Amino acid sequence: MSSQHNCPCSPQCALQSALDAIGGKWKLPVLCSLSANGKSRYNELLRNVQGISNTMLSQTLRELEQDGLVLRNEYLEVPIRVEYTLSDHAKKLQPILLDLIRWRMEKGDDA
Repeated sequence: MSSQHNCPCSPQCALQSALDAIGGKWKLPVLCSLSANGKSRYNELLRNVQGISNTMLSQTLRELEQDGLVLRNEYLEVPIRVEYTLSDHAKKLQPILLDLIRWRMEKGDDA
């Protein structure tokens, strides 16, 4: 890792920041659901992400939106319709996550 990317143990570590953006119990399942199903409404995500509570889904979506990974589109209809999609920035993660899957599968045992 070059010095311009900062040392992983420094406070400005880009790697740690990236891992924080996708880390936690629910962020990857929400991102995977949006990746697999495309544009989704809140209740669709609640059904697709097994075991997540309303509170955790709401918090997770808010954090993903703040990190620029999820876009929230609100349509001024009655009732108001809200849809969530992956941002272009999040779509760049897909090949990286697939590489991580392949890396883990190469281990060969209980992967």
